Amino acid sequence: MRCQASRCQVLICCVAEVIAPSADGVACKIQDLTPLLTGMDLFPDDARRPFVAREASPEWNALPFAERVVAWQRAHGRSGLPWQQTRDPYRVWLSEIMLQQTQVTTVLGYYARFLQRFPTVADLASAPTEDVLALWSGLGYYARARNLHRCAQAVVNERGGAFPRSAAQLAELPGIGRSTAAAIAAFCFGERVAILDGNVKRVLTRVLAYDRDIAQAASEKALWTIAADLLPDAPAGEPLHAAMATYTQGLMDLGATVCTIRRPACDACPAYAMCEGRASGAPEKFPVKTRKLKRGRRASVLLWLQHGARVWLVRRADSGVWAQLWSLPEFDTAVSLERAVEQWPGTLEWLAPFKHVLTHFDWMLQPLRLSWHGGVSAEQQREIARLQAVNGAASAQATEPGEADAHGDVETEEDDERSVATNATEGRWFARADLADVGIPSPIRKLLEAGLPG
Repeated sequence: MRCQASRCQVLICCVAEVIAPSADGVACKIQDLTPLLTGMDLFPDDARRPFVAREASPEWNALPFAERVVAWQRAHGRSGLPWQQTRDPYRVWLSEIMLQQTQVTTVLGYYARFLQRFPTVADLASAPTEDVLALWSGLGYYARARNLHRCAQAVVNERGGAFPRSAAQLAELPGIGRSTAAAIAAFCFGERVAILDGNVKRVLTRVLAYDRDIAQAASEKALWTIAADLLPDAPAGEPLHAAMATYTQGLMDLGATVCTIRRPACDACPAYAMCEGRASGAPEKFPVKTRKLKRGRRASVLLWLQHGARVWLVRRADSGVWAQLWSLPEFDTAVSLERAVEQWPGTLEWLAPFKHVLTHFDWMLQPLRLSWHGGVSAEQQREIARLQAVNGAASAQATEPGEADAHGDVETEEDDERSVATNATEGRWFARADLADVGIPSPIRKLLEAGLPG
């Protein structure tokens, strides 16, 4: 049924000011924004149009930055994501960790499955690490899963199952960086605290044409101060928490959907008129970050040892790349692998090599499949069991990033992501049906699922 209200009335409803929690969630107050909307034909039908910066009124263009972001988010930002429907810190924290370096479309399915399996922080804390890694398998950046588990255990064991309510205390927990802590505190507790993930750095440096090198600690520290200065104040007679949550989400959405790394959609940006980066004609040159990541190259050979419909997998070390995940035994050279299996009965088949791209390096992986002939004697099984997760002098120079702050840049807690050998490697035979129950690196899982019978 078509609404008969005026277009301004419709938009006013869309940007209702959320002012206080109530028994059924929130209470709303309608604010008359008609003066800001003069000349903006936002609703030719009942669907909302994207924000059109060139049609904004002078009153809109006079608004402070934070007020523009809040109003834009309520009318045009994303509002239907599952973690936006809650102020439960467990669910918000889970989403923030999953969204580190990972697209929203990918996270949605994992988020739902995690909550189904671990509905509370206590459920997650009490779960075996292997179950957590199995459910995370395919999402990448596995240090996040390990720290997620550690963090849940810290919340339960040290804080009685309750997350801290301040960003400063949240940042003391495993795997939670400064910006992630601020996002949780703003969304769940309404704390007036700045976030500064990769998206927000991009938005702010472009709006301000901030040309200092944010790879330098002093420049990034100054940007944190600017981000704090831009935070919204509580509207007259209204609590701050709603504005903080909306502003925080608005900054994230601007960076993710409008102020993108390449080809920013400046005409759809609420900060169009005030953006100094746009006015310069080259917004893409911001942020300035001169320290480039040195990408490495690495090559390894993988042993796919198959006996009938089963494959032999080994658990990798507690540190290093793919830590604690189950994978094929890794060798540094084809010669060392062939020497290790030369006495075993079977057919050798070199499979097509493939490249696995990590943030710090490109990893060329060459699988060799040995299809075992006949039975496996007790002595042969002991030889197989002596296979290490990493065999030989695997490269110790290439690294994978550790923790990354939400949606953006690598922060502290960076793991040493080498291929680490261990003298106590656990190994066992897996049928295809068993693979879903353990954590396996995504490229290895895809390889096995494509070629393992069953």
